[in-house]
Amino acid sequence: MSEHFIKNIEIKNFKCFENFTAEGFGRVNLIGGKNNVGKTAFMEAVYVNVYSYKSNNNPSMALSDIVFDRYNQVILQDLLLEKGKYYISKEIEKKVIAFNKAHIISNIQDINYSYKENDLNIRDKKNLVKYFLGNNPTTNDKLEESYGKIIELEMEHKIDELIKNIDPNIKSFRIINSQPKCNFMNDSTFFDIHELGDGLYKYISILFSLFICKNSYLFIDEIDNGIHYTNLDKLWEIILTISKQQNVQVFATTHSKECIESYARVAKKLEDEEITFIELGRNKNNDVKAITMNFERLQDEIQNTNEVRGW
Repeated sequence: MSEHFIKNIEIKNFKCFENFTAEGFGRVNLIGGKNNVGKTAFMEAVYVNVYSYKSNNNPSMALSDIVFDRYNQVILQDLLLEKGKYYISKEIEKKVIAFNKAHIISNIQDINYSYKENDLNIRDKKNLVKYFLGNNPTTNDKLEESYGKIIELEMEHKIDELIKNIDPNIKSFRIINSQPKCNFMNDSTFFDIHELGDGLYKYISILFSLFICKNSYLFIDEIDNGIHYTNLDKLWEIILTISKQQNVQVFATTHSKECIESYARVAKKLEDEEITFIELGRNKNNDVKAITMNFERLQDEIQNTNEVRGW
């Protein structure tokens, strides 16, 4: 796997996590568990980790020094704003993020790394695009901005082809007068995408994000929300295929057994072993703990019809 992918994490005193560790993450990671066990909080902790960076001149900085982008400003402010000083220190190739009493540690490589792929140099993690797709549908302005980046990448026709995987009747997708629209085969009329349901809207949002987050990270809360169960295999096939092509580490949450089974089924079909399933639950002391299943163990659990939605 890529050097910049997170492999392990330790979370202390952050939301529902007092003393939590999880390890063995893959390129694509699905988080399951009962309601209110901390699935979203887990992703937020990882998200804060990958979003941080240190100044070349000042390894300790206030929150006002953090660079936000339009997509992620709200969630980062909710997590960190007015939490006191925010700083990063290096310790044996580990990065420590601290605010108030909360801190998150991962074994990610030194934050000032660089690598070269296809003649594209990426230096410092602050320059990497990282998206957190929440439970609510993406707003039109965010989708429009994403589509602008898709145009810059000259991927419009590729996007049209991939959208047909979810609905073969769709001919093309366009943003017209700031409104997302689709037209159908043998019909030149464009229809507002909202008329076609939230599932297609979310699918397109995920699709755009996978291309835009090349060599970076994508977080998707309640990934199956609004997606009909018959389209889950198509969705996972797109995520597993494009995340590998684009070198994107994906974290997603679900509480649906159908979604977990689809995830395992598609990974087996594609022979993609760079996946993990992270099952969250609470022990007898009500502490949140994790069981991380690699490709092989997840296949065994599904085959034996074991419960994998938390405990």
